[in-house]
Amino acid sequence: MSWITKTFTSSIGRKVIVAITGLFLCTFLVVHLVGNLQLFKDDGGAAFNIYSHFMGTNPVIRTLEWVLLLGFGFHIYESYTLAVRNRAARAVGYVDSRPSENSPWYSRSMALLGTLILIFLLVHMYNFFYRARFGDLDPDINNNDDLYTLVYTSFKQWWYVLLYVAAQAALCYHLIHGFRSGFQTLGLNHRKYTPIIRVIGYVFAIVVCAGFASMPLYFYFFK
Repeated sequence: MSWITKTFTSSIGRKVIVAITGLFLCTFLVVHLVGNLQLFKDDGGAAFNIYSHFMGTNPVIRTLEWVLLLGFGFHIYESYTLAVRNRAARAVGYVDSRPSENSPWYSRSMALLGTLILIFLLVHMYNFFYRARFGDLDPDINNNDDLYTLVYTSFKQWWYVLLYVAAQAALCYHLIHGFRSGFQTLGLNHRKYTPIIRVIGYVFAIVVCAGFASMPLYFYFFK
């Protein structure tokens, strides 16, 4: 086994992979949120459909989709591997510990929060990505696939809105812990700057997740 394999199958190596992929996925969330803000334009969905057409036909974006998929895959796999190892270690070595006094509940529940987010992702990917790429959507007035109507009908279903908002709440706690931990894992930990990173992580998590959650709520209650 080479030193590269040993490094990235160790606990430290896996944490580095989770940190790098997690911070990479944070950039995706920003781009995805900014693009989806087109949904709030009062133009019958024209701007959102133009944006969706560009994202679905641009060769650079289509290539980056595979990079994004790999990022998700590595992040999920390595996170669950670490969660299993940590649980086994706690069962053996920390019988008398009091985790509730040493860390917030969401930092001890990353696997549970991640599972809820994964369930949402699978439903969300099928409902939008799969149907946009491989479905048969009607064209809009600009002859682009009318993904806006699909969004509208999806966000009129109470169960989907509930799942969407619950997933954003889980993602918010996931990001609050993961954003700070990612920098710490990569060694970017400093007495002066760590508190700033923590505040940025809180603001980032709340703004991004509130932004996403506002979309289904807007369609369900006001459209």
